[in-house]
Amino acid sequence: MLSGLIQQFEKASTTYAIAHSVERDDDWFVLKLQEEMGELTQIWNRKTGRGRRKGMTDEEVALALADETADVLGHILLFAHRNGLDLAAAVERKWRFRPEEG
Repeated sequence: MLSGLIQQFEKASTTYAIAHSVERDDDWFVLKLQEEMGELTQIWNRKTGRGRRKGMTDEEVALALADETADVLGHILLFAHRNGLDLAAAVERKWRFRPEEG
């Protein structure tokens, strides 16, 4: 499961980087992850009344929360791939289950 997701995110990220002339060096992966965590935090603050809604409806906030969570997931997987991390083994060590392949 994880390896397939990683390859899909890698393809999408590579395509985006080429189209927008983005250099994905080692720092980019961790900095982009941090940027996306900031965006997730921002929308969480809006959802929980700690930040201005800027006219967003509950539905728009819920959609943005899902979108930003997807961005964080993608960038975690990209970071792991770039750094040769075996996330499946780490999940097994830390969470006590092995992600299913396929």
